[in-house]
Amino acid sequence: MQGLNRVFAIAALAVLPGLPLAQQAADAVAPEAATGQDAIWPGLSDAARTALRAKAAGRPVEAQDWMIAAANPLAVEAGAKVLEQGGTAADAMVAVQAVLGLVEPQSSGLGGGAFLIWYDAATGQVTTLDGRETAPLSVTPQLFQDDAGEPLKFFDAVVGGLSVGTPGTPALLAEAQGRWGNRPWPGLFTDAIRLAESGFKVSPRLAALVAGDRDRLARFDATAGYFLPGGAPVEAGQILRNPAYAEVLKSISDQGVAVFYSGEVARDVTQVVQTAPGNPGQLSPLDLAIYRVIERDPVCVDYRGYDVCGMGPPSSGGLAVGQILGLLRPYDLAALGPENSESWRLIGDASRLAFADRGRYVADSDFLPVPIEGMVDSEYLNNRSKLLGGDDALPEVAPGDPTFDHALNWADDEAIEFPSTSHISIVDGYGNAMSMTTTIENAFGSRLMVRGFLLNNELTDFSFRTHRDGRPIANAVAPGKRPRSSMAPTIVLKDGKPVLVIGSPGGSRIIGYVAEAIIAHIDWGMDVQQAVAMGHLVNRFGTYDVEEGSPAATLAAPLEAMGYEVKARALNSGLHAIAIGEGLRGGADPRREGIAIGR
Repeated sequence: MQGLNRVFAIAALAVLPGLPLAQQAADAVAPEAATGQDAIWPGLSDAARTALRAKAAGRPVEAQDWMIAAANPLAVEAGAKVLEQGGTAADAMVAVQAVLGLVEPQSSGLGGGAFLIWYDAATGQVTTLDGRETAPLSVTPQLFQDDAGEPLKFFDAVVGGLSVGTPGTPALLAEAQGRWGNRPWPGLFTDAIRLAESGFKVSPRLAALVAGDRDRLARFDATAGYFLPGGAPVEAGQILRNPAYAEVLKSISDQGVAVFYSGEVARDVTQVVQTAPGNPGQLSPLDLAIYRVIERDPVCVDYRGYDVCGMGPPSSGGLAVGQILGLLRPYDLAALGPENSESWRLIGDASRLAFADRGRYVADSDFLPVPIEGMVDSEYLNNRSKLLGGDDALPEVAPGDPTFDHALNWADDEAIEFPSTSHISIVDGYGNAMSMTTTIENAFGSRLMVRGFLLNNELTDFSFRTHRDGRPIANAVAPGKRPRSSMAPTIVLKDGKPVLVIGSPGGSRIIGYVAEAIIAHIDWGMDVQQAVAMGHLVNRFGTYDVEEGSPAATLAAPLEAMGYEVKARALNSGLHAIAIGEGLRGGADPRREGIAIGR
């Protein structure tokens, strides 16, 4: 068990010839770089420094009352202060996101979107909120096609205004805090405003990402002026100030998020999108004015007596994680263990089957029917799990036939999802639990910066094609539609009480990261730090991605003997998890800069 629990520095991605062409191109794009080592963070609290030492030693952080795990120590400290003052998880989440948008701007922020799952201790209810970006009302099906009707090259679509959807994160912050918060709204932005005005030290991670994306960041004056002052990329340890971001946060803290969706901020956002040099977009003031957060039913699947609850469409995360676990129910993974290639044959092919269904059926359920109940129906999964009964890799997989209330003939999707996102897990002193995955899509999003924050490139999560072989693609772009996502914020419950809060960034590999960590914790008895640090093995489309430089790579030869093509590559997750039992235990992915703090 211990052999898979340590992680080492990770190198760049290679193209996988076995993947669909669109995903090959996405995977060829370098994701957010692995951290490699913890940054030196000045002025951190004793609790934060203790958390950094625990992560380095591979131990979970322990607490009794509350806990928070997120991707940057400064953001975690901001949330911890709110919890220390008696705030709820919803209050703390606002503080964390406000700081993340400053110190980790490449991953999430005001210009992006998020999905949130909430467990309410008073009622025992699980609620999910959809803060996903929407397509502008003026888009056409040819949004990402050239004059000949062929898909654009990826960065031709990504960089600039064309890829920008209506941001949902500010509205989600307000919605969640309005429902479940108890602290004054203005006070939740104090740390983020202070850090933006006085400055923060650029982390090694941010510096490496800026240097790696220098040419694209240089295309737009405001973006270049911030990340490339004087023409040179910001360096690790450099003090970076963002007074424009501080002013936006002050406006939101004083006037609420209405100022973002209908005031001067909205005006500036739409102007920057519509006038982006070389690649203008279509986002309008009306798109911002009509944006709304949607409450959706959670997707819950039984797994070995636990209820694993996630986000439904337009996210594919809850469905795919649920399908993977449901397909594995008949198999004794606990007896096989984590170092057994047979475990990974089962997990890998279960994932392939889930991805086949995902590619065919999942899109924004407000725009077309999605067989949600059919896809996680026990009889459907039990029958489909029989496909895993052999001893070699499945030679091919195809979508199943889940129960529909009608007949549709969809083509398989070709959408791309880039691996630049962030995740926040929180349990507060009242027993509430919150899991939120938040993103601006590709690292640095569209590369457009306005008032100190970056705008998303989320529309590139739609399929660039609308049809294939005469059949429509479910995840094609449409006015007001929300692109499919793989974000998988998850809360696992036992007897109606939360026992695990978890999620990760990582593009479409999020699904594998989250499912594997749940299996590691439930089947293999790993604590949360071991589970999030375990070497990754992910199979979505037939080729097995094995985390290079980790002990997981020892399984490459046995998996090849089973018939898989295996590629060693960087698998840079960002799992943040909290286990709830007699106390609280927090885990932070060693591949990134995050920590868990509790009391």
